[in-house]
Amino acid sequence: MRPGGRAPERGGRRVADNRVTGQEGRRLVSTAIRRALSAGDLVPGQRLVEQELSESLHATRNCVREALQDLAAEGLVELVPRRGARVRVVSVEEAIQITECRAALEGLCARRAAQHASAEQREGLREIGSRMREAVTGGDLNTYSALNRELHARIAEMSGQKVAGGLLDRLKGQMVRYQFRLALRPGRPAKSLPQHLAIIEAIVTGDGHAAEDAARAHLDSVIEELRATPVTEPTRSATHTVRA
Repeated sequence: MRPGGRAPERGGRRVADNRVTGQEGRRLVSTAIRRALSAGDLVPGQRLVEQELSESLHATRNCVREALQDLAAEGLVELVPRRGARVRVVSVEEAIQITECRAALEGLCARRAAQHASAEQREGLREIGSRMREAVTGGDLNTYSALNRELHARIAEMSGQKVAGGLLDRLKGQMVRYQFRLALRPGRPAKSLPQHLAIIEAIVTGDGHAAEDAARAHLDSVIEELRATPVTEPTRSATHTVRA
């Protein structure tokens, strides 16, 4: 034991309380916060308290501080002088610009997925499409929203375009304020489902140009929905603690 009671670090962990340290801890915290943003467990303007994150993620406060700085550089977190960190609030106009960028990137990924996907991957997309139909028919909007995210993530992965995939992850993280609201708007799932099915069909049949066009058309529809977003629409309350 070192002077002052601090346990030595071994393999990136501090023995005394088993809290993750170093780059491992930094990545752990960043990943957990990104996942919480994607799932809607963190909402725009919500404070990110270092001590609470340290305890819930079992990482040192220094790891938490460094991770928050990384996320601030990506535009996901805002560091407020003398007040700490909070989830950054994205305006409707910025959300529209983000979606315009997503349209280009997701179109690229859809085209490449159509060209390079394996038979097994194409069948997986068909299954997601079937589950999306069932969710809309049954009025299960939370499941539909989750399948929506899974579909887009699967297409990015299938494309093999790692640069585009990384950029999309960052852009989607900034859209947490809107991704759930759009899916829950009356009539939106019935409108977006055929768009998703068109993307799936084009990829499954190997039509790269049709896949790109379908992906861009879907994101254009998202932009239309964003333009109809009331400026005063209230933010959703968080319901979960960030966990690794």
